[in-house]
Amino acid sequence: MTERGGKELWKPALIGGAAGAGLATILVFGAAVLGLFPSPRDRQFESYLMSHPSIILAMAEKAQRDQAQSEERALQSAVDKIGLSTYFDPKLAFVTGPANAKNSLVEFFDYNCVHCRNSYPVVKKFYDAHRADTRFAFVEFPIFGKDSEKAARAALAARRQPDKYVAFHFALMGQDGEIGASQIADAGRKAGLDLDRLESDMSDPALDRQIAVAHALATRTGITGTPFFIVNGKAHEGEIDEAFLKKMTGA
Repeated sequence: MTERGGKELWKPALIGGAAGAGLATILVFGAAVLGLFPSPRDRQFESYLMSHPSIILAMAEKAQRDQAQSEERALQSAVDKIGLSTYFDPKLAFVTGPANAKNSLVEFFDYNCVHCRNSYPVVKKFYDAHRADTRFAFVEFPIFGKDSEKAARAALAARRQPDKYVAFHFALMGQDGEIGASQIADAGRKAGLDLDRLESDMSDPALDRQIAVAHALATRTGITGTPFFIVNGKAHEGEIDEAFLKKMTGA
C-alpha cells in the first residue's frame, strides 16, 4: 500500500510517481518542440535540463496535484450522484445519532489500516462530543486480507448487540498490532459483549452479504483505500484531524 495525504491505496506508490514524472517529461519535451526550450535534438536541451532539474520536479509535483484533484472531483461527483442517504442504509452501515442531525459523518474503514487507527482518536473524540447532534454511519470495509475480514465479521456480528457496537468498534480500532482472535476477544470484553453470542453470530453467512454490499458501494463511489470519509456530504480520502472536522462541521 502507499500513502498520499494519509490514506492507504491499492496502487503502488511508484505508479503515481512515475506517472507524474512521465507526464512532466512529456510536457517538457512538448515545450521544447514549441520552441519554449532548446530543441531536444541537440545537446543544448540535455544541458538545459541538467542545469534546471527543478523544472521536471515542479512539473511532476503539479501533475500529481492535478491528478489528486481530479480524483477528488470524481469521488465527490459519485457521492452526489449516489446520494447521501445510501450511505446511511442500515443494511450497509451501523447508523447512530438523530435522524434530523445538523451534521453527518460516514466512515469506510479497515481495522488493520494504520491510517484508520491514526484517525480513530479524532473520530472517537468527535463522536463523544457530538453524538447528540451528528448522524454517524460506520461502514466495515475490509481490504487487507483474512484478518481484516474476520475483524469486520466480528464488528458486523456485534451490531446484533447494538448498544455495545460503538464501544466495540472503538475498542477494536484502538488495539495494537494486527487484529486477530485475541484482539477481538479483548475488545469484546472491554465493550461488554456476550462473547459466546458474538462467536455464534460471526458464523452467519449473512455477514458475507453485508461485506459484499460495502464493497459494491465502494466500487460505485470509486473508493480505492481507507479511511474514506463523507462529512456533511463532502468526500475526503485519508486521515482527518480535529481542524478538518471543525472546518467541515463548524463544531
